[in-house]
Amino acid sequence: MSKSKVKFALFALATTFFAVGVTEFISVGVLPSVAQEFHLSVSTAGLITTIYALGVAIGAPILTLITSNFNKKKVISAALLVFVLGHLLIAFAPNFITVLAGRFVAGAAHGLLFALSSIIAAELVGESKQASAIAFIFSGFTIATAIGAPLGTSISNFIGWRIPFFIIAILGFIALLMNMYVLPSKNDQRKISIGNQLQIFKNGHILLTLLITILGYGGTFATFTYLSPILEKITHIDVDYISIILVIYGIAIAIGNSLGGKFGDLNPLNGLLTIFILQSLALFAFYFTASNLILAILNIIVLGLLAFMSVPILQSYILILAKSYTPEALDIASSLNISSFSFGIVLGSFVGGKVIDTVGLSATTISAGILVFAAIVLMLIEFKLENKRKALA
Repeated sequence: MSKSKVKFALFALATTFFAVGVTEFISVGVLPSVAQEFHLSVSTAGLITTIYALGVAIGAPILTLITSNFNKKKVISAALLVFVLGHLLIAFAPNFITVLAGRFVAGAAHGLLFALSSIIAAELVGESKQASAIAFIFSGFTIATAIGAPLGTSISNFIGWRIPFFIIAILGFIALLMNMYVLPSKNDQRKISIGNQLQIFKNGHILLTLLITILGYGGTFATFTYLSPILEKITHIDVDYISIILVIYGIAIAIGNSLGGKFGDLNPLNGLLTIFILQSLALFAFYFTASNLILAILNIIVLGLLAFMSVPILQSYILILAKSYTPEALDIASSLNISSFSFGIVLGSFVGGKVIDTVGLSATTISAGILVFAAIVLMLIEFKLENKRKALA
């Protein structure tokens, strides 16, 4: 493909990530409205985040295995169609169980979309620039964080929480049309057995990296899932202004994601360790700064910069490891890391919810910092395994 076609294809994938990103982060904004309509506690309403992430976590590897020998363009198109239908189900849901069902279905489609899109992006540019390419398509996702959560908050406050999910269905349909038009339709995949792909679970280095993804990303969501309640009840920001803070947070995430792609192309492990150390410190600090408006906003900006900085690095690094250890399992490796991001969300939102119920809302920041600190400890082992891998290469 020519450079212009490559850029257009990456833009189409970024558009897909934008549609998916809006729904990923909109749950934070609509959570209070959903809780109010269905007469739920904040922690129970938080299941709209947990169940969606669980759909991604389960759907990504299973659907990737099932569709591994199919044309990627057709699979992405089908996944986008399911994504749209899932959001229509949410928009017209008569009860909370139906909302959760729609979230799970849409989440499963999300997992497959992200896994295949990451591989396509890497193939389009080559290994030397794959972290930057992955960061670019994830930019659609991160830009959505600057729109999704505040959009959900604003619209749910003035019109209702269902309308944002209907809008997401429209965004998903637009992404479907773009991908059908621009993605390469060649089918040059070799037939790979499921057994060969499952060999990846025997590789300790890859499994350790997946665990680091879970812990590192879980630390972000142990606090982010409940950021709106924290801003309202601890920082004492008026509900009408919370969306502004979420926009600032989202912009910081988009900037951090771009920086992460550049770090990933240079030295992924050093970049990851530095990011996790800074993120852990920022999360611990938020426990003390959350009650002060100025300090809280500054701390949130730092947390936003760091929240997604590790994502393109981890996604690119897992592809590097898969190519080195199990080249036939590249698709499943990508999907497992996407799944790990979502298990991180499940872990983070679950831990955050339990901490709220047992200790208090402000303590979610401490639990988040502990999760990221655990990732830091595992990074020490990661460096040793990486040195061995390079020595054998």
